[in-house]
Amino acid sequence: MMLDRRTFLGTGAALALTAPLHAALSGTLDIALVNGSVWTGRRGAPRETAIGIVGERIAAVGAGPVRARIGKRTRVIDLGGAFVMPAFTDNHTHFLRGAVTLTQADLLSAKDRRDFADRLGAVARARPGKWILGGTWDEQRLGGELPTREWIDAATGDTPVAVPRTDLHTYLLNSAALKLVGITRDTPDPAGGVIVRDAKGEPTGILKDNAKELADRVIPELSDADADAAMRGGIAHGLSKGVAQVHNPEIDWKTYESLRRLRAAGETGLRFYAMVPLVDWEKMVQIVAREGRGDDWVRWGAVKGLADGSLGSRTAVFTDPYADAPDQRGVRVTSLANLREWIGAADAHGLHCATHAIGDQANDDILDIYQAVAAANGPKDRRFRIEHAQHLHPASIGRFARQKVIASVQPFHAIDDGRWAVKRIGPARLNGTYAFHALIASGATVTFGSDWPVAPLDPLTGVYAAITRRTIDGANPGGWLPDQKVTAEQALIAYTQSNAYAGFMEDRTGMIAPGYYADITVLDGDLLAIDPLKIPDVKVLHTFVGGKQRFGEGA
Repeated sequence: MMLDRRTFLGTGAALALTAPLHAALSGTLDIALVNGSVWTGRRGAPRETAIGIVGERIAAVGAGPVRARIGKRTRVIDLGGAFVMPAFTDNHTHFLRGAVTLTQADLLSAKDRRDFADRLGAVARARPGKWILGGTWDEQRLGGELPTREWIDAATGDTPVAVPRTDLHTYLLNSAALKLVGITRDTPDPAGGVIVRDAKGEPTGILKDNAKELADRVIPELSDADADAAMRGGIAHGLSKGVAQVHNPEIDWKTYESLRRLRAAGETGLRFYAMVPLVDWEKMVQIVAREGRGDDWVRWGAVKGLADGSLGSRTAVFTDPYADAPDQRGVRVTSLANLREWIGAADAHGLHCATHAIGDQANDDILDIYQAVAAANGPKDRRFRIEHAQHLHPASIGRFARQKVIASVQPFHAIDDGRWAVKRIGPARLNGTYAFHALIASGATVTFGSDWPVAPLDPLTGVYAAITRRTIDGANPGGWLPDQKVTAEQALIAYTQSNAYAGFMEDRTGMIAPGYYADITVLDGDLLAIDPLKIPDVKVLHTFVGGKQRFGEGA
């Protein structure tokens, strides 16, 4: 059931009761969670110890109200003092791609070039002739040099390979794949993309940003059955991490289409907010006009654009040149003219707009476009989002709050990229990089997520990263750019309330309160009191979504 945001007059205020809500707020409980340490999500509110659930909703909060409504049919779960919180929402995933990688080669943990090639070779021998597409890689973990087809040709032979860099902005192809795609030394770089070439002008196998589309046109698409099976595996994985909802800012329709099929078959287990490519805004306008925006299991009506590429691929757009490539300033994946036109039209037709921007110039460009579109289309509750907002001019940080633009950031990137970012942009431009604290302090709405499979679909890893900023190589025990650390409560709010707001669901998710969906995560460690260094060791005990236990003992 979709609830209008006006249904709730505010936390603790009177509710405009529908029949299902009235049933939830009265009568015997279906489930009683007792003996917990409940952080409701309300800043500064005292802890509670119990939650009562009726159907898909939270019906009571607090020991007294819950105890009064326990009946013979109530399932009582004693949490033994465990930490209870609103379930996590992940603000940015590429869910189908991430789900597929769960069954692919693990390349990120490869120890060296030989190990890297051997892992791909093992998959090629197991599935000869079938495209190898999964398992993201990071050259920074292999010495810093971009891989080439020569690294993997001997191991993979005639089995075509097109595996993405961890940022998803670069593919590595072997010679067999280059041949199938038809890329030669004479193939020109496409607009917004780069075919990397060696000293002799031959393609190395690396395709950046829009050049990846040359391969995508040839790679066989997943069958509907395979896509849906992968999605189910990804859903189970997300639930095991305490996640109840994910946002999917995609640049294709595959995840959206799979979600529609899964929803037609019943509840999806996780809640999804599905975005589709900005260029296709007219198609989405027609879908919304014809079918609405889905329901609270699978929603749509949002579009995602791309302003630039990534820092690792040197395709993020900066005002100044790259420190380690003075002839490069990045790649505009979409022209500014198209971004202005498409965002303006999508917003005018009531779609929710999100735009990927990494470099400082790209972020300024999108802030400028958002400002112009808001002025042209008039005031409304539009909640523009910038996905990543990684590298900002310090003077631009305050614009997010002033313009009411949501900073949709992913904390793990800070402790990953922090190992080598200074090589790309130099020390001076680090002021404004992954500026989580500064954005929050400015009054901006900051939301947290993963960018899975670029980073793990694990909010605890993200909370740890945001609080400690300790890079994954151990080189920054006090935190990389430590002035940008956030508190544990700020991190949890970014993963719950702020994400609910960013997806237009703040009246029914992101808090533990009567009438809200019973989307609840139970952990064996108190994230607000534990030594932050121990957060990665915290275990998810239970995940409830829509009043059903979907992960944990007894599920």
